[in-house]
Amino acid sequence: MVDNNDSFIREVNEELRSDQVKQVWRRFGKYIIGAAVLIVVGTAGYRGYEYWQDHRSSTAGDQFLAALTLASEGKRDEALAALAALEKDGYGAYSVLARMRAATVQAEKGETQAAIDAFTAIGKDTSVPQVIRDVARLRAAWLLVDTGTYEQVSAEVEVLAAPREALRHSAREVLGLAAYKAGDMAKAREWFEQITEDNETPGNVSSRAQMMLDNIVASGKAP
Repeated sequence: MVDNNDSFIREVNEELRSDQVKQVWRRFGKYIIGAAVLIVVGTAGYRGYEYWQDHRSSTAGDQFLAALTLASEGKRDEALAALAALEKDGYGAYSVLARMRAATVQAEKGETQAAIDAFTAIGKDTSVPQVIRDVARLRAAWLLVDTGTYEQVSAEVEVLAAPREALRHSAREVLGLAAYKAGDMAKAREWFEQITEDNETPGNVSSRAQMMLDNIVASGKAP
């Protein structure tokens, strides 16, 4: 008798649940179907967008590598044309990388002022990530050591020579060289000493700075 009662109760509960499901479906079925469709469409759209993004990135990467190959083969004009196209239509970071590499190719061609102008423009472009802007300013400064004044070099990178700046070692070195070239041995000595006294300076940079300090001392032109 107990088993029969239990079976009856289960059947009643199942009927009630079935009725409840039917009522819910009648009231909200169209919304449930709509939500399901949106999920399917949204997922398909997201996957399609991912594929499109990956395709664009892959294409830009191939174009960048092709331009680098042209430059390494000495086909600099062709490389510059390819980099200009990538700068205009490139995806993601490849556009600014193309600008950086194009400036390097200009320097290799002997178009030093054009390269300096290009690096300086990148350094001032607030749409470019800060780390790339800083590297561009440093590249401009290195070119200016041979062609510009100490003041021009300083305008590019002295801000990068401050303590805790990631590029301070290279910035101090280029400032020291610019001062040395300008004949300001006191200032050159100051920059090179900052390099040798910084415990975080890479060994090769520190060694070059010490050599310059030895030259300055030997010249007898620094106080």
